[in-house]
Amino acid sequence: MAIHTQESLSGFIASEPHLSFTEKGDARLFVKIGQEHYRREDDGSFTQTETTFHDLVAFRKTAERAHQRFAKGDKFVAEGYTHHYDRTDDNGQTVKVEEFVAKKIGHDLARTRYTVDRPRRTPESDSLDAGLEDTALSPDAPRRASAGAAAAVGR
Repeated sequence: MAIHTQESLSGFIASEPHLSFTEKGDARLFVKIGQEHYRREDDGSFTQTETTFHDLVAFRKTAERAHQRFAKGDKFVAEGYTHHYDRTDDNGQTVKVEEFVAKKIGHDLARTRYTVDRPRRTPESDSLDAGLEDTALSPDAPRRASAGAAAAVGR
């Protein structure tokens, strides 16, 4: 059987995650993400060039979990696809837009320090949503503090 692959995207969360709901009631996460770019020099070193910014969205449970667990400044890796569409701007002009639709998203292991809490597993706590049952799924639901705020607390 062939290996299943999809597009991937890595970068950092550049805006506060925003949770909204579609007309059907599905959760929708929107964030601006940044990608740093580098140029390899002849001596083998790298020079940082421009940082580009893009839109990332996620839906349903992925959106809910990402809203709970991500904050501005976090480094991430996502799997999904690029969605291209037309939108009308403020001047009434049609503009081409692209966004990355994340089907899966997580913190970047290579650029994030964290610990893993592995409590004894029971059938009830084996769910990815364990501990989130009583959390209100709204844009005002409590979330993890931004990376900058967390760093300031640790000083």
